[in-house]
Amino acid sequence: MHRHIVAGLALLPWSALAAEPAAVAPGAGSGMAAQLGQLALGLLLVVGLIFLLAWLLRRVQQLSPRGGQAIKLVSSQSLGPRDRLVLVQVGSEQILLGLSAGSITPLHVLKEPVQVPDSQAASPEFAQRLMELLGKDKH
Repeated sequence: MHRHIVAGLALLPWSALAAEPAAVAPGAGSGMAAQLGQLALGLLLVVGLIFLLAWLLRRVQQLSPRGGQAIKLVSSQSLGPRDRLVLVQVGSEQILLGLSAGSITPLHVLKEPVQVPDSQAASPEFAQRLMELLGKDKH
C-alpha cells in the first residue's frame, strides 16, 4: 500500500502540469508578448556584450607592446585564391616565402633588406578589413 501512495504522489505534479495549459490558454496573447519582450531583451544584451568585448579587446591590444616581436610581416602579395608571396623579416634578415594551401616554401633570402614605408606595410587581409570595420584604420 505504501508503494501505491508514493506512486500517486509522484504522479500528482505531472497531472497538475498537464492541466495547466488549459488554464493559461485564455491569456496566451499577453504571455506571448512577454516572452517576445524577454527574447528581444536577451538578444540586445548578448549583442551589447559582443560589442563591449570587441571594444575591450581593441583597448588591450593597443596597450601591449609590439616592438618585441622577432618575426615581422613586411609585405604580402596574393597570387591566387590560395597562393601568396610573403616577405618576412627575422632580425635583420628578410626572407621571401611562398604560401600555398598545404605548404610554406622559402624562395629567397634577400641580401639587402627591402625598405617599405610604414603606410604601405602589409598586414593579413582579414586583420586589415577587421581593423577598418572597427574604425582603427583611419587613413
